[in-house]
Amino acid sequence: MKSTAFVCVALVLGGAAAANSESLPATSAAGSPQQDQSAAGGSAATDTSSGGSQSEPVLQEVVVTAEKRTTNLQETPIAATVLSGTDLLHNGVLTLDQLETVSPSLAIDSFGQGDEVNIRGIGKGEHNTQTQAGVIMYRNGVASFPGYLEDEPFYDISNVEVLRGPQGTFAGENSTGGAVYITEAVPDFNGESGYVLGQYGNYNDTMLQGAVNMPVSSTVATRVAFYDEYRDSFFNVTGPYIGGNGTLKESAVRFSLLWQPTENLSALWQTDYAYVDNGGYMASPATATTPLYDVTANGPDAAIDEIARTTLNVNYKLDSGITLRSITGIQYGRSVYKADLDGTDVLNYTFKDEVPGEMYSQEFDLISPEQGFLTWVTGVYYQGLDYSYPLNTGFYVGYPPGVYDEYIEGKVPNDTAAAFGQLGMHFSHGWKLQLGARYSWNDTTNRIYTVIPEYYYDEYARQTEHDDRLTGKADLSWAVNAQNYLYAFVATGYKQGGLNLPIGTTYQQPFRAEYVTDYELGWKSSALDDHLRTQLDGYYDQYHNFQVTIGDPMIPVESLEVNSPSPTTLYGVEFSAQAVFGHFSFDANAAWEHTNLGTFFATDNRLAVVSTCNPLIGPATASCVDLAGHPQTYAPTVTYNFGPQYVFYLAGGRTLTMRANYSYVGSQWATLFDNASLGDYLGARKQLSAQVAYGVGDWTFTAYGTNLTNEAYVAAMDSDLRWAGYPRQFGLRVGKSF
Repeated sequence: MKSTAFVCVALVLGGAAAANSESLPATSAAGSPQQDQSAAGGSAATDTSSGGSQSEPVLQEVVVTAEKRTTNLQETPIAATVLSGTDLLHNGVLTLDQLETVSPSLAIDSFGQGDEVNIRGIGKGEHNTQTQAGVIMYRNGVASFPGYLEDEPFYDISNVEVLRGPQGTFAGENSTGGAVYITEAVPDFNGESGYVLGQYGNYNDTMLQGAVNMPVSSTVATRVAFYDEYRDSFFNVTGPYIGGNGTLKESAVRFSLLWQPTENLSALWQTDYAYVDNGGYMASPATATTPLYDVTANGPDAAIDEIARTTLNVNYKLDSGITLRSITGIQYGRSVYKADLDGTDVLNYTFKDEVPGEMYSQEFDLISPEQGFLTWVTGVYYQGLDYSYPLNTGFYVGYPPGVYDEYIEGKVPNDTAAAFGQLGMHFSHGWKLQLGARYSWNDTTNRIYTVIPEYYYDEYARQTEHDDRLTGKADLSWAVNAQNYLYAFVATGYKQGGLNLPIGTTYQQPFRAEYVTDYELGWKSSALDDHLRTQLDGYYDQYHNFQVTIGDPMIPVESLEVNSPSPTTLYGVEFSAQAVFGHFSFDANAAWEHTNLGTFFATDNRLAVVSTCNPLIGPATASCVDLAGHPQTYAPTVTYNFGPQYVFYLAGGRTLTMRANYSYVGSQWATLFDNASLGDYLGARKQLSAQVAYGVGDWTFTAYGTNLTNEAYVAAMDSDLRWAGYPRQFGLRVGKSF
């Protein structure tokens, strides 16, 4: 494994933090630029006076925007983890997949340019564009591409909210597992300010980011942010190899403009562009026993994501107190991927594609005032999502090239529309009842042309799949007193179905939508004069029609995507805590889950196929596997993390902050067949990170390290290949705020 010695740099600009540890600014919540959001943090966010004052640190208020309002997490009937930009940086979270180290019940398996994000074992189990994501990512209130084009770096972030469980009222369809809201920092009128943050570490990891906030007038403010990083490859690549080697190059820029001519009207426009070149994703066969970072390959590997997004968020408060909100999103993405399918220097199985995507969305909300016996939210939503496969470059597989060449071109449009609403009734003695519902309509089409020249195969196919469903949530909560809050609810969610490509199989039926019913109880409390806050919840889920790829029941040597014929049962317990006691603070999360498949017989066509296989009756054979009782894929039984921090207050307002974070994501299975000999078993991931930050005035100097034990772990398994997680990284950050 290639490694570069750690080099200290004398001066690299970077951002200083609250309590004089490094920070990214925390500003207003997505969808509400006119509302103030107090440095929301799911960790033990503390507050001291500016300039390193030695006043007693306290826990800050943590807020969520999941219900279209900015509400206190401790008084909202939802299971969520909220992290500020400061929290992310302190825990070494700079990319989406690293979020699993700071949130319970979250498993993110990243391979190629796709991310399979699962919360409580529900989300996305198949790596293709036909299968929608069950955990939707939002950027500034706008849903992003589902499962793809999500590798933008985290920079100049206000906060991230990880919502656990189906979000069937507001996040809507395709949120069976939950949702992740990423809120970028917005302009303000508090004067010219900003930060710059630089980093140098092993693997020649060189990063520079920053932001400048500039009020233009009393009604217009702007903010510009940027990010740039270069890093050498983690891998030692040998063999007759052509292409990239895993070197990272990424750049991003963002421009934001806030117009607030009156107290009642605000318009926030944000435009992002990111270019991420991963230099190809290095992988070995799933059954390989060689060191994880030693790779042989012979394919023209490449991995490039290009993402452009513009959002417009307009809020107008009527004299009656009702808020009218419009959220518009226009997004463009381009994903280029080339890979060696066998992961060795022996064969020559290759894959490549170039997939442009376009996504348009529009949402209108009406939001009542927060006071009174009745409160309500209602809205409508439309989204258009198109993936294209251009001629020749769109989709190609060679088994090997020149012997079996398959080309696919065409377009896959998807349209979604929805109407939703929630009604809240506030009773005496702290009781509150909320009823919410959402009706969703989805339509997807394949217009695909396939050519296999060696077999004179030439076919055009047009398929459609439609589904619609009513989902929602009913919750009852009780604010027992200022220290205790109890809630119970039932929530439903669903994820739309999709289409099987009609190549090589006679079983061309679409796979149906999947849906989940979630029953949940929760208790949120504070103690020790609000120096300790806790959240505890338990859930029981019935998960229907899980979308999974197996051998075709009629032609088992071929694969296709089907629905599990029986529901999966999932239940578990989650616990979180944040505390601050003088100079010492900590945050902690833990979760335990049990999952159990119902009746399901399926063919594992990686094995010798001996017979057909009926999903309900089998019969069980060497290749027709009885999956009843098997665990759900990507559902670790245990996840937890613990992050202690201690601040030394020195003379002259200087500080020395020591922080660590240990996270554990338990073992999981990559397929329902649970065949460890074929690489299905993904072992536990144990990550230790730490940092020491010295703050003086507006400057912060931080020594950091992630995966300090150099734990080698398989981050994902797909297409009979294994993808490695991040090795040990360490270095120095230097920052300045102004």
